[in-house]
Amino acid sequence: MGRGKTTLVRCNACGRSVPRAKAVVDYRPIVYTTDLRTADDLRYMEKRKVYYCVSCGKSLGVYERKKKQQRRY
Repeated sequence: MGRGKTTLVRCNACGRSVPRAKAVVDYRPIVYTTDLRTADDLRYMEKRKVYYCVSCGKSLGVYERKKKQQRRY
């Protein structure tokens, strides 16, 4: 996209508005469960996109985690 056309997203850690092109994207697993501990226990897991600004992405260790994933493959 051209200059000034990128959409803004909110950082999940600090609430700062960041252009989507500069934001650090992380996928967090979210598990919904009924906690019945029986055979009728229902579980649903999804991965949700989480956006961070550059400073929060560095302090939370998102960059290091992504580097480790790159080295694996």
